[in-house]
Amino acid sequence: MYRIVFLLISSVLLIGCNGSKKKRQNTEEITALPYYNDPTFTPVFIKDKSRVQKEITHIIDDFEFLNQDSILVNQSIIQNKIHVANFIFTTCGSICPVMTDHLKIVSDSLQNNQDLVFLSYSVTPWIDTPSKLKAYKKNHDITNENWQFLTGSKSDIYKLARQSYYAEEDIGFSRDSTEFLHTEHLILVDQTKRIRGVYNGTVALDMEALINDIKTLQNEK
Repeated sequence: MYRIVFLLISSVLLIGCNGSKKKRQNTEEITALPYYNDPTFTPVFIKDKSRVQKEITHIIDDFEFLNQDSILVNQSIIQNKIHVANFIFTTCGSICPVMTDHLKIVSDSLQNNQDLVFLSYSVTPWIDTPSKLKAYKKNHDITNENWQFLTGSKSDIYKLARQSYYAEEDIGFSRDSTEFLHTEHLILVDQTKRIRGVYNGTVALDMEALINDIKTLQNEK
């Protein structure tokens, strides 16, 4: 009788331990950031980092644009660094100022991190000259030197936005520069130029998630 009771208790404890272990494993998988390999933003979770290069083939393309100081910058500024990208225009009176102010919360929170870059691309580059972008940056009290406001060829910016960053998700992937680009998305890209997150720049709560995800990428092995 005692032996039967002992076996029953042991079984319950064993199941409980296994359940706890499984729960911990699931939690670890959930907390790891997914990859996004196509414009549908279907998350792809990969635990074995050796598989990433083979399975996640999409990376941000090379680029070359003028920044707010009339300096030509290219993909070298994000080499081996995490970056956040968005698409704005200085005359926007709706979502762009809100996105900029919200992203500033992230920038100010992580301003001492030299391995984090912010890229704000103008979607009206024929209007947004470097001097206008510099004034826009100053008007929003942005002092982070690693936050670049970029202008240049409209077709190059739109192609980069839609086909590299998937800025409008799958609805914008096949559009060209004849169709105006206007999106509230902030795109998080890791040190290997692979997309790891998308956030609504008009929602303040999403900035907390973005900050946490940046810290997760910083600690990623």
